Amino acid sequence: MSPNSRLGSVQAQLEQHRLNAILITHLPNIRYLCGFSGSAGVLTVTQRHAIFFTDGRYTEQAHAEVGEVKVIIRRGKSGIASAIEWLAGRTSLRRIGIESTRVSVAERDVVAHSLGRTRRIVSAPPIVEQMRMVKSSDEITKIRTACELGVRLFDGLLHQIRPGIPETEAAGKLEFAARKAGVDQMAFPTIVAGGKRSALPHGRGSRAPLPRRGFVVCDFGVILSGYCSDMTRTLHIGRPTAEARRAYEAVREAQQAGLEAVKPGRTVGEVDSSARKLLYSKGLERFFTHSTGHGLGLEIHEAPRVAAAQRERLRPGMVITVEPGVYLPGKWGVRIEDTVVVTESGCDILTKCPKELLSL
Repeated sequence: MSPNSRLGSVQAQLEQHRLNAILITHLPNIRYLCGFSGSAGVLTVTQRHAIFFTDGRYTEQAHAEVGEVKVIIRRGKSGIASAIEWLAGRTSLRRIGIESTRVSVAERDVVAHSLGRTRRIVSAPPIVEQMRMVKSSDEITKIRTACELGVRLFDGLLHQIRPGIPETEAAGKLEFAARKAGVDQMAFPTIVAGGKRSALPHGRGSRAPLPRRGFVVCDFGVILSGYCSDMTRTLHIGRPTAEARRAYEAVREAQQAGLEAVKPGRTVGEVDSSARKLLYSKGLERFFTHSTGHGLGLEIHEAPRVAAAQRERLRPGMVITVEPGVYLPGKWGVRIEDTVVVTESGCDILTKCPKELLSL
């Protein structure tokens, strides 16, 4: 879907939701609709107009990046102040939608106070987020490229993992290699957590040394051309115990069950259930403490949420992660994660990297 047709889709939905205009303030949504990748601005969409407002810092960037949308730059004024000023002069626009989950109470109050009592400020539904769930072929290509780079970075990381090296040093080496490879930035702070710390699902890298014997969870993603990758692999330093092997194989089987459940028409809740049931059969479900996955694209976490009881149905072009794990406090943790794109008959794994237990 081109930026022009994306805006057209938003405009078509304004009437459906009885809105005269909508203020798009969430930066990934702005980028999706008009191409602007800076850090400040507001996109105002009515049934007839689409105007991007920003301040003087972004004069050159806005004109270079924003396509068919009109750009208005007010020096000394923020994007939101300029957008309010523009709306104030158009009294026929009475119902103004805002991205309520992205706007603070204070910002909402400013908009309402500035536009006066004759206007109604309405919490708009997640129009753009719903559109972003299904990726275009160009978006899938960008995510695929980012994922392929992530796999190469993990291959390089394997040469850096050794007992005694601080987790932060291992993470730093991966991030430095990513920067050298030309990434925009990391998608989130890299997780390298070893030994007992591998039992922390989001255990950021610390100065703790990697163990002489134990699991090491490596979870990272990059942003390339604006789009994210995400993958997790768990390796083992030294010879794993029989208990550790059984736990690892249970997670690997659970992840495979989740992957096999990814098909058009299935709900994301069914994907979560498939992975969770496998761990239940192994007596490990209580140690699986998070959802099975999430959508990703311009953001590392976006719709849909792949979790219990979620009813969003999978459609070709959706990109999600499948990442079950088990975490035994004080002992160790295991997680395996792939990014996949939903196809007409199943899914295509974008993070093509071996998942057999690797012992270093």
